[in-house]
This record gives sequence, C-alpha cells and structure tokens, in this order.
Amino acid sequence: MDDSTNLNLVPPRIQYLKVKNFRVLHEVEFQNLKPLTVLLGANGSGKSTVFDVFAFLAECFEMGLRRAWDKRGRAKELRTRNSQGPITIEIKYKESKYPIITYHLSVDEKGGSPVVVEEWLQWRRGAHGKPFRFLEYREGKGRAVSGELPDEEDQRVEIPLKSADLLAVNALGQFEEHPRVVALRDFITGWYVSYLSAENARGQPEAGPQERLSRTGDNLANVIQYLAEQHPDRLEKIFQVLRQRVPRIEKVLAETMPDGRLLLQIKDAPFAHPVLARFASDGTLKILAYLVLLYDPTPPPFIGIEEPENFLHPRLLPELAEECRNATEHTQLLVTTHSPFFLNALRPDEVRILWRDEQGYTQTKRVSDIEGVTEFVENGALLGQLWMEGHFAVGDPLVNEGMPAPSPREAPRR
Repeated sequence: MDDSTNLNLVPPRIQYLKVKNFRVLHEVEFQNLKPLTVLLGANGSGKSTVFDVFAFLAECFEMGLRRAWDKRGRAKELRTRNSQGPITIEIKYKESKYPIITYHLSVDEKGGSPVVVEEWLQWRRGAHGKPFRFLEYREGKGRAVSGELPDEEDQRVEIPLKSADLLAVNALGQFEEHPRVVALRDFITGWYVSYLSAENARGQPEAGPQERLSRTGDNLANVIQYLAEQHPDRLEKIFQVLRQRVPRIEKVLAETMPDGRLLLQIKDAPFAHPVLARFASDGTLKILAYLVLLYDPTPPPFIGIEEPENFLHPRLLPELAEECRNATEHTQLLVTTHSPFFLNALRPDEVRILWRDEQGYTQTKRVSDIEGVTEFVENGALLGQLWMEGHFAVGDPLVNEGMPAPSPREAPRR
C-alpha cells in the first residue's frame, strides 16, 4: 500500500503559546515556535508543566474540562501559588491556507467546580485587518459566526451551552456549519502527548490491529500488527532504522496466541528463535515505540515526548533527534530533555531554556537569543557541549544554587 497519499498535507502549526497561572507558569510566553521545539532546564524548572499544558488542553477536549481539572487536583493544585485570577491558555496556530488563528481559554473555579470564564477564537483577515472574534463565550453563553471564512459582516448566532464547564469549541466543533471550529477541535483532539514506558510496551494485549500508538505504548503489539497488514513497506522502514540503531535486531513479530492475546517478539541475529518482548531491553522497546510513532502513516498533527533519553544509549540520542526533525515534515514536535547528546543534534532556534526566577516562577529564553551561542555553533560547536560548559548560564542547576557557571570565553573544540 502506498503511504505517500497520507503525508502530503501540512498540518496546522502552533506558532505561539501563552500561559497564565498554571502551576509554576505564572505568566510565560513562547513566541515563534518551530516545528521541532525542545525544552531544556534544571529539574523543577517547569518543563514538565509546559508539557502538561498541552496534555491538559487535549484532555479537556477528549474527556471534558471537569475530568481534566479534577485529575490535576483542581484549582488548589493547578493555580499558581500566591496568585489570583483564572488559569489561561492561549495558542496561535496556522492552517495551511488560512490566516493565523488565536484560541484563548480561561478557566476558574466556582463552588468547587470549574467554569469556562472566557473562550474565544479570532483571526485577522488580511495584513492590515483588525482582529475579528468569530467565536466568543463566557460561562456557557455566547455566540459564533458560521461559514468557511467567518467575517465581521456575517451574522452572529447565539448558541447557549448546557453548562458553564463545557468548551464551546468542543461543542460547536461537532457541527459542519462551523468548519474553522471543527478544524480546531479535530486538531487538538488529534494531539499525541506521550507517556511511553518500556514496561507498558511489554504487555500482551488482546489481538486486533490498531492504527495509533496509545500514549503509554501498551498497544505496541497491536500497532505492529496493523502496520504488518496495512503498511508493510512502512513497517520494513521502521525495521531498517531499528537495525541501524540496535545491533543484531532483525525484525519484530506480533503473533496471535490461542487465548486471543497478542505476543510481541523480537528476532535478533544469529539466533533462530525470537525473544519475548517482556525479556527485551528497555532501550530496545523504547526506540521501537518512538520509531513506530514517528513513522506513523497518518501522523498526529502534534506530538509531545518527555525525556526520550531515558533507557537509551547516549550515542542513539543525536540520531533520535534527527528522526524527530525529519518527522516535522508531517507533524510538530515538543520534546523535553536533560541530555547534552540529544542537544548536540539541534539548532539554537529549536531549543528553549527554562529556569525559575526569585519569585519561584518559570521564565524562558530561546538559546539562539543567548549572546555568542549562535556564533559558536556556526563555528562548529555543539549545543550539548556549550550547555555542559556553562555557556547558557540560566537554567543551570549549579548556577541556580549560587555556584558560578564557567566563563564562556571561547567556543569548545569539536
């Protein structure tokens, strides 16, 4: 089967993220986000919290605001300490042939229950046009403009929601008369925020092909079965890359057992019989799961991966970073890391460094904005080396503890 037909469309791209009052993210902005964005910083700097912003928004659309809110401990645990006001998430994203669209969501708590304080969608038609909100809601009441290209002259229709904790985009996004709202709903519900673990990948699920890897990776065998049946060329490509990364691995088999479960086996040379996945190394299963995700025939429009270096040999990490960058032709990736080896394959404008200020709130800066870093890289230095030698200054746990960073006087030699 030809996979190319599924990969011709460029997905929407998130260009901007602003967060207020979400745990340590008191007020933080990420401008000019790249197709591959990597977050770097000390433990507790807020990387996982940024990651969870995307997970929270996706879960609001998938399971509802109330469940996503309760799962995170409600306002007591979610709202930034010593702060007041709603939790706010704002993204700007670009669909291929449409103007940049801004989605704004503010959530607060009343009587122990979450409410949508404010939710709106807006865009600017033309280079010099003023912003136009074609969806605007407060606590379940509001209006929306229908049509493929909603404009200021179009009629606004009042469409009340059943309760104040419902997201208007999620509700109206089910009706074809609001195609731009439908597109945003489909975009966010399609996000893949990964919590892959080797232990989950060792399971023996019920047999049956499944198209998309679950967020924990517990259906890895089902996806291998699906690829073997529907996209054998793509699966062979995954095996080809896997053989380059893990010596002696030949292929991976998903075999249905008599009791209806699916058994994942890994064939390695020179042995005739494969080893069961539950006895395979954590690193082998993790790199296999990442490759299955990155080579998905119909990839998610957005992928989040947290600390991919866990269980992987350091020499595999620059190659994994390249695989991530190659995947951005068809998806957008957000990655958190502590690994200088992963950083060594990246460009300065792809990396954001995070740190906590004196008030305890997360701040961020693009590595390309740190004086001298871009020039060092242009002259052959690697980002991981620069980071380990203290050239980034902020985000260094030793600096945060009051210890001086090495003086960035000259670029390290390759």
